[in-house]
Amino acid sequence: MPHAGLSAAAALLLTGSYLWWRKHPSACPYGLRVWVQVPHPLITRRRLRTVLRPSGAERVLEIGPGTGYYTTDIAHWLAPDGRLEIFDIQQQMLDHTMKRVRKAGLGNVGAAQGDARELPYDDASFDAVVLTTVLGEIPDRERALAEIARVLKPDGRLVVGEIFIGDPHWIGPKRLAADTAAAGLRFRERSGTPVGYFARFER
Repeated sequence: MPHAGLSAAAALLLTGSYLWWRKHPSACPYGLRVWVQVPHPLITRRRLRTVLRPSGAERVLEIGPGTGYYTTDIAHWLAPDGRLEIFDIQQQMLDHTMKRVRKAGLGNVGAAQGDARELPYDDASFDAVVLTTVLGEIPDRERALAEIARVLKPDGRLVVGEIFIGDPHWIGPKRLAADTAAAGLRFRERSGTPVGYFARFER
């Protein structure tokens, strides 16, 4: 029965770790970047494009790009006249992503480091904001969403991607709808399942 005891202890440890991370939101450390580089089932690039609907000379903000899983695709969708700004609390993530951007030959991406609760951008300066598996990592979601609403243009779009698989910071559709409504953002559509989806809101 020692194996059963070890299995139970491991299960308790995993459960305890999951609950701790749920109560203590924080960004995925650069040292654990493998978790943001693996394929993203349900929240695919194709699904993101369908919900985001990028076009023309738009200016888009991606908060928490990680190592750039979606970044180069978004930049390509906006090229040649649109621009993508990426914003992350970790400079290492930004450096990693910008290497990918340069390798892809893209010149329409800018990067800034900082806290999503205090965005360094003017009011009504973005057509869209994208966060994928990031919102739940921010300690004060209410403040971050208020900042996002501030920098969005009237009728600007917020696209949030969430996937439950192994992510202690996952936010379900109902919780997300309540949080965004409090920030004055209206739900428009969702693509995917309750455990893996992109949802669009508008200011």
